[in-house]
Amino acid sequence: MNSFDITEHSHRRFNPLLGEWVLVSPHRSKRPWQGQQESTEQDTRPAYDPTCYLCPGNVRANGETNPDYPSTFVFTNDFAALQAETPAGSFSKGLLRAESERGICKVICFSPRHDLTLSDMETTEIKKVVDLWQAQYLELGAMEEISYVQIFENKGSVMGSSNPHPHGQIWAQSSVPGDPAKETVQQERYFSENGRSLLSDYLALELEENTRIVAENGYFVALVPFWAVWPFETIVIPRRHFGHLGEITEEEKLAYADIMKRLSSVYDRLFQTSFPYSAGLHQAPTDGRDYPGWHLHMHFYPPLLRSASVKKFMVGYELMAEPQRDITPESAAERLRTLL
Repeated sequence: MNSFDITEHSHRRFNPLLGEWVLVSPHRSKRPWQGQQESTEQDTRPAYDPTCYLCPGNVRANGETNPDYPSTFVFTNDFAALQAETPAGSFSKGLLRAESERGICKVICFSPRHDLTLSDMETTEIKKVVDLWQAQYLELGAMEEISYVQIFENKGSVMGSSNPHPHGQIWAQSSVPGDPAKETVQQERYFSENGRSLLSDYLALELEENTRIVAENGYFVALVPFWAVWPFETIVIPRRHFGHLGEITEEEKLAYADIMKRLSSVYDRLFQTSFPYSAGLHQAPTDGRDYPGWHLHMHFYPPLLRSASVKKFMVGYELMAEPQRDITPESAAERLRTLL
């Protein structure tokens, strides 16, 4: 019998951040890429749209008027999923349990320009977004009732974005949500056992192997994680171990902006389209406890699989058992890296 080959044979890969597994089936896609590549027309949105709720000077759905903002703009979501005034309470009946959840939801406009995305913006402009992320994390996280601040962006209608204007969201809530809670457990356990951050040791392994690296600079590395679920999923990891945006330096913020621009530009070049994704920062909870093992990072989860019009769906086995992928993380990283 032939010996096991990770590039040829089906296998499961462990995600140390979540403590979960993903099935990889490389024999189903032996070449780095199969299927037609389709070029699509780029969006031709105007720099200003008088009907857009997020453009400067326009009236939003709740009747408020946006200021004539010159760079970034943040406001409380007019249709927030979490509400600050939710009363404390719970429901319990045998296996049926529910607890009230308080929170604050905000919208961040990245630019006054309606026709831009992160890949179109200058690095200095993206740094202003990072500046605002930092300020909001510190402001919201300092509130006694807030235990976690989730910063994220849904780009593209396929990811549920209801407005093409470049923007992201912040949901700050009274509990630590599922995935960050799992990452907290895994990272703190690793730090307690090893005296080093889990992602510091993981990044060292990735830099040594150099097969899944997509882009890097002096402060950050973007790579396809060994345990990636989505076809062209990436993770951005700072070289220095720090837990949240409150600890980032000015130099690191500029480098962070640089790596985000380069990564989003590579995505756009892959299928000659404005690449959709959900992206989000994971960082230390703000519940008043110390988390020495937490290592800030950013996930990018793009759905496209074979072209601008062929998407990956989580169905069948993925819904009933566990995540599965055919294209290996190594071949996905090679595809992205060659487009830098």
